[in-house]
Amino acid sequence: MNHPAAIAPESAQLMERILYEVKRVVVGQDRFLERVMVALLAQGHLLVEGVPGLAKTLTVRTLAATLRGSYKRIQFTPDLVPADLVGTRFFNQKSGEFGTTLGPVFANLLLADEINRAPAKVQSALLEVMQERQVTIAGETHKVPSPFIVMATQNPIETEGTYPLPEAQVDRFMMKVLVDYPSDDEEFVIVERVIGPPLAAQAVASTGQLAELQQACRQVYVDPSLIQYAVKLVGATRRPEAAGLAELKKYLSYGASPRASISLVEAARALAFMRGRAYVLPEDLGDLAADTLRHRLVLSYEALAEGLTPDALIAKVMARLPLPDKPMQHSAA
Repeated sequence: MNHPAAIAPESAQLMERILYEVKRVVVGQDRFLERVMVALLAQGHLLVEGVPGLAKTLTVRTLAATLRGSYKRIQFTPDLVPADLVGTRFFNQKSGEFGTTLGPVFANLLLADEINRAPAKVQSALLEVMQERQVTIAGETHKVPSPFIVMATQNPIETEGTYPLPEAQVDRFMMKVLVDYPSDDEEFVIVERVIGPPLAAQAVASTGQLAELQQACRQVYVDPSLIQYAVKLVGATRRPEAAGLAELKKYLSYGASPRASISLVEAARALAFMRGRAYVLPEDLGDLAADTLRHRLVLSYEALAEGLTPDALIAKVMARLPLPDKPMQHSAA
């Protein structure tokens, strides 16, 4: 089966229009915006960690407006209950029948703001909808709109009154992205735009067109050697001694799950698609390895005591397992 070397021009033009429209409102944060688009194309969820004021909410709201998609924001607080997210059954006294009120998770883009502010039972209410794209209320199943993307935010500064995310839920996020402060030049433009006339994003695509982009993204060719590399990389976090990294074993309580291998390949395919290629290159995997693995590693007390971070351990593993050679052009096409 032959694969084209480049994506269709109309797909490239549509993505360019979406990105241009979002960047009319959001200044800088190119890497963050790129990861958001990767998650959107690969139909994955995103966990974002960054201090307040870095346009996390603005980016998702602007993207929803650009795609004519529905957007809902949930502010996670300690007094939330699962029904506040997914919905509940109620008794209608006028009709004498039970009805169902659907919660805010029924949207195309869902922003779970400060997700670690709510207890684990509330966070766990997202497990089914993130994996199955459906919600079960009183034995009745309700499908969420398609496409459906969850973007959750965390604040790394304040830890008082927060609850750690359950490992089962963390694993359902395709990537965890760390958002940093803008540069001085970018911050200057941000202030200029805020004090100037308000800018509003225009709708340039529909959710149907986004679904077509997602289907086209799934046609991007991935060489078996790259899949093998992703599996080896993830496997090295579980059994570092098998990869010649026995010194890391004491720092890792648990490694990444098979979802990490899937997420890395899917995300790399979406990144290649964004870069205008119909085939994945090793650098696509390398660029996304830390984002897809950092939240899936459970560090030991020894690692925490020595001040090691997941990113530092991932860097050690990648240094031991270098990226494979580029697939030959005839393999891609």
